[in-house]
Amino acid sequence: MTIKEQQKKSMQHKFLFILGFILIFSACKNDALIKRGDSVDVAYEKALAFFENENYTDAASAFETVTRIARGTDYGQNAQYYLAESYYNSRQYLLAASEYDRYMAYYPQDIRRQEIEFKAAMCFYHQSPRYKLDQTPTRTAIERFQLFNNRYPDSEFVTESAQKIDELRNKLAHKNYDAALFYIRTDRFEAGTIYLGLTIDQYPESEWAEKALVLQVKTFIEYADKSIPSRQAERYNNAVESYEKFLQLFPESNLRSEVEDYYDEAQRKLSRIAVATDSETEES
Repeated sequence: MTIKEQQKKSMQHKFLFILGFILIFSACKNDALIKRGDSVDVAYEKALAFFENENYTDAASAFETVTRIARGTDYGQNAQYYLAESYYNSRQYLLAASEYDRYMAYYPQDIRRQEIEFKAAMCFYHQSPRYKLDQTPTRTAIERFQLFNNRYPDSEFVTESAQKIDELRNKLAHKNYDAALFYIRTDRFEAGTIYLGLTIDQYPESEWAEKALVLQVKTFIEYADKSIPSRQAERYNNAVESYEKFLQLFPESNLRSEVEDYYDEAQRKLSRIAVATDSETEES
């Protein structure tokens, strides 16, 4: 036998081995799938086997089948729970949230309700996008976590839930702050100061509130500088008021020296306006 014939025969053996493996694997996979005629308990065990082997895609499909054929039974209830869990573990959070909500609607008194409510809130947390994008899932997650904390103040999940609320609120504050920056960069100072005010008033506990107050003082001064004379004093005074609010909210801030420089600038410019006004009064 030539070397070429030996190589050809070896390739044939490898092909037959691979083909045999595929056929055996396919047969095993088919045996693992739910078949027409399987009893409810067999179908449920097959679905649970997928889940325990972390094959969550097949588990979800199998548990969905069990929920249809076992509705009104313990198997159907557990299948509904594991259907939601399968989606959650495969990071299909929109589907998971829907199935968790369905479970709570079907079984409102179930012992697992507390865990499920927390997981449902986590589904929206995981859907929360980066701060520049639409924040509807973020707001929904906050509402879900707040509702959870109100219902289960003694839950083991309360601390984590509160931490998630803080994290998500900080993201919303960042979005407001970023919007303010956009308006300020384009010389739309009034809109910029409004968004800074929203950041401060709605999210005073966030890291962005402190930065927003400093920027608000600075922006009011810049706004006044570019305003007509009759509106300047009002806007410099707005800067002074923002500075006083800063001292109330963040007396120990590392940004205090910076904001005090802006305050001094506003006061100097107010003094000049006062002197000019007095001069005009004397002349008249």
